[in-house]
Parts: sequence; C-alpha cells; structure tokens
Amino acid sequence: MGNYVLTGRESLGIEFGSTRIKAVLVDENCNPIASGGHTWENRLENGVWTYHIDDVWSGLQDAYNQLNAEVKKLSGSYITELAAIGFSAMMHGYLPFDKNGNQLAEFRTWRNTITADAASRLTELFDFNIPQRWSIAHLYQAVLNGEEHIKDIAFLTTLAGYVHWQLSGEKVLGIGEASGMFPIDSDMNDYNKAMLDKFNSLDEIKALPWTLDEILPKVLNAGEAAGVLTDKGAALLDPSGNLKAGALMCPPEGDAGTGMVATNAVSQRTGNVSAGTSIFAMVVLEKQLSRVYEEIDMVTTPTGKPVAMVHCNNYGFGLLGKPFRSVFRGFGRYAFKAADL
Repeated sequence: MGNYVLTGRESLGIEFGSTRIKAVLVDENCNPIASGGHTWENRLENGVWTYHIDDVWSGLQDAYNQLNAEVKKLSGSYITELAAIGFSAMMHGYLPFDKNGNQLAEFRTWRNTITADAASRLTELFDFNIPQRWSIAHLYQAVLNGEEHIKDIAFLTTLAGYVHWQLSGEKVLGIGEASGMFPIDSDMNDYNKAMLDKFNSLDEIKALPWTLDEILPKVLNAGEAAGVLTDKGAALLDPSGNLKAGALMCPPEGDAGTGMVATNAVSQRTGNVSAGTSIFAMVVLEKQLSRVYEEIDMVTTPTGKPVAMVHCNNYGFGLLGKPFRSVFRGFGRYAFKAADL
C-alpha cells in the first residue's frame, strides 16, 4: 500500500480518443496521482463510422474503475469526492437528440466523409471553409438527404458535450470544441451570428420547427462554470456508489484544444502538430485569414483565439512522409503568407 492521502481536492480528467479512453487523477498542484484506460474502436455500420452509446458508458466506467483501483492501492480507499472534473473527446461529428433526450441517429464521427455536398454548399454560403467532419455539415447533409429524424431534433452536440450533459445536466461546450460544430466569432466568443442567420434563412431550414441557435450547445470559455456533477452523473461515472455528487465541471473541450494546452501552444504565433489516428498542425493567429482556403480549417483556442488547422483524416507511422508533407504543404502555401497573418 502506498502513502497517498485522499483530500477531496483532487481533479479528474477524461479523454475520449479514437482508440483509447484515458482517465487521469491529479492533486491540487496538478501532479499526477493515478490513471486508467480503456481500448475501443469505431465500427463501420451501414456505411457510417460510429461508436455505440453503450460503449461510451462501459468504456468510461472501465477507465474510471482502473484509475480507482490504482488509487485504492496508493491510499487504502476509493475516491468519494472530487474537486473538479473535465472531459475532452474527438471533435466534430453528429449526435442529435429529441426533446426527451432520446438519440435520433447513430453517432456519426469525425472520420466520416459523407457530407461533401453539404460542406461545399455551406462553404459557399458562409464564405468560410466548412470541412466534411464538422457537425454543421453532418446536420445539413441529413437535411438535404431528407432524413426523417431531422424535424424532431431538440439538441445537437458532440461526444464530449454529450458525456458532460449526462453527468451535469448542462448543454454546453467549450469554445474550442464548439468551433468544430459551427464557425465562431472570436470578437464575441460565440457562434457567428451572421452565419447562423444565413443558415436559418435557407428554405429547407425555415420549413423545420427549430432554428440552429435553438439546438446548439451554449458556448463557454475556459475557466467558466459549466455545472456540477449530479447524483445521476456520479452514478454513471462510478456505479459502485462511492463517488459523491458536487464536483465542479469545466467546459467540455475537443482534442485540438487539449493538444494546444498540453503543448503550451495557446498564445498567438504558437503552434503544434498532433499525430494520432489523424494528423493535423495548428497555428494560433493574430486575426482571421483574409479569405477562404479549402485546405485550412479555422477553429479556436479554449479562450476563443482563431486557429488555422491543416488536417488529414488518416495517419500511421507507415505513412509518415505523405501526411506530414500534406500538412506542411498546406501551411507552406497558405497559412504563412503575410497578407493572411
């Protein structure tokens, strides 16, 4: 047995990656105490890359249980109280729910490339690059496809937003995660209102019983209160019943935002590269790009600063050269032109 003493001031961070769910416990000085993990994989079903929602919860509970077992070895007791909890996950994708919280369609992940028509139309409409993996592209493609569930949508979110909602009851997103759903106005640190209005003015959207601003999560900046762990949430995270409700919840973020923070690349004129299931490079800009480049996606830092990203969907060490060349060719040709920065 170790000699760590639980104080209730520990914080828990959980990341839903493409192949691993990771849980890490840190003390009040951010020193790591324990960790746990769960391996999972997306499935190709009916032409859609997806994860089953049941796998979200079994994977989360397994990762937390492994972490808790490590804590028990170190301290002699299981976790009963936490000061704070934060979730992050792979960004984008499509998770729609009705007014009763029922899931309306399979979770369509960032990996899908089934929204080319919608992404192209929205890019032209907004004069802003909309990649196929973004939530708004998935939503509009479902509208264009005439999918039956569209009329019943009351809430649209991402994986991180979904887990946060279930544990806290709050329908919110960190601004970096939100920037992968819909374009952000970095002056207002909220969804771009002019673009919201353009989308809501489309004839096919006006025919629906909702407007986009009514179904998107509320945008929060890093550091803003995003609710607390509820009794229901504590039971979902720790079915043993040891964990009490009340931990503060931070705004759920995306993997791009966590990568920026982990590499200390959140200030203007800093950047980083992430090489995982996909590969992307990001640079924090001083201002928005001067025009649209289809090779460059615009997201934000967790405090809303504009970020230029070049992204390739597939990456592997056996393909090291080509994805890296693609990423840096994108930045070399576009992002670093003086007229744009």
